[in-house]
Amino acid sequence: MTHENSAFVSFRSFVLSAAFTSAFLVIANVAYAQGVNSTADRGGAGPGGFADLAERVGPAVIGVSTKATASDDESSDQPSVPGQGTPRSAVPSPDRRGPGNAPNNSGEEMVSIGSGFFISADGYAVTNNHVLGSSDTAEIRTNDNKVYRARVLGKDPLSDLALLKVDGRTDFTYVNLADQPPRAGDWILTAGNSFGLGNTVTAGIVSARARDLGTDSSNDFIQIDAPINRGDSGGPSFNTHGDVIGVNSLIFSPSGGSVGIAFAIPADTVKAVIPQLKAKGVVTRGWMGAQVQSITPDLAEGLGAKDIRGAIVVGVQGSGPAAKAGLRSGDVITSVNGEPIKSANELTKKVHAAAPGSSIQLAMVRDKKQSSLSVTLGQLTAQSRAPARMPR
Repeated sequence: MTHENSAFVSFRSFVLSAAFTSAFLVIANVAYAQGVNSTADRGGAGPGGFADLAERVGPAVIGVSTKATASDDESSDQPSVPGQGTPRSAVPSPDRRGPGNAPNNSGEEMVSIGSGFFISADGYAVTNNHVLGSSDTAEIRTNDNKVYRARVLGKDPLSDLALLKVDGRTDFTYVNLADQPPRAGDWILTAGNSFGLGNTVTAGIVSARARDLGTDSSNDFIQIDAPINRGDSGGPSFNTHGDVIGVNSLIFSPSGGSVGIAFAIPADTVKAVIPQLKAKGVVTRGWMGAQVQSITPDLAEGLGAKDIRGAIVVGVQGSGPAAKAGLRSGDVITSVNGEPIKSANELTKKVHAAAPGSSIQLAMVRDKKQSSLSVTLGQLTAQSRAPARMPR
């Protein structure tokens, strides 16, 4: 978990496993480059009203598959099943690596199948990081059943996003990312390659926004009730205008299959991550080296300040920037650079958005007294994400 992320939330008792691996293969040949017209059909699409939308956005959605040996696959963030990939499910589930639910150590080649979508006519495409695992190439299949080799330009495990590039064509149909976040209750259409069957769309509504799942990410996920299954990872969720509101990434399920609770990475996160992956292959984030938890009403009462909002420090990494600045377990951070924060996730997002080497000013409460300190941020790396020192 990122050290600034919310810790000890009840949801962490569940195991988030990779929801899908997706690809939407619809029937339509495209002989020239075109962006999906997001200004068309602004009327109210609802039950029985998705056919035109599915036909319009379908050519931009792709199937994504990767190959790796069992040993390579086991070193990646998510386990794989031959021919299917593994959903990221929000409940404990059996180990699905290899036949018979047993880890496969034979060096056998494993295939992971997922989804993605073009964001430009010249072949840039978005998918999930967990779809690709340790692979640096992928095979993509377009809706007209043509197969292309794609380069992996960059992967970001924290956001679970990755960027692919297909060379040799400049006429791919592509879709746009939404400029506005959806509202709870908005209709959505999802596209994917459920269970490797191909050409699958499902519909539903936005169930909630800004879900903090207490994962290794500072994402505020969009919760949707459209059925999302294995094979759907990396696939898009569209609003009724044909714009992508999110990238399908997680499900909540007792069985590994869809029960109508799925989570998508918001379009604004994609907009922040993908340009960095395109420019340098990685995402640079600020790092403070503290583990924090949102202030709940019970915590606030225990602190003797019922109206306090923010994040309480529950662990500090000994060699990290926070420790060097004098931050301690029990400190309650209430604002960053003069802007109030309401949760640990909000604090994490602000820290990640700041440049490594820059300083942030924290307002906080220590021993029931107002205080402040300045923290010079480091750079978030896999090593710096090691567990913070917990209070005794």
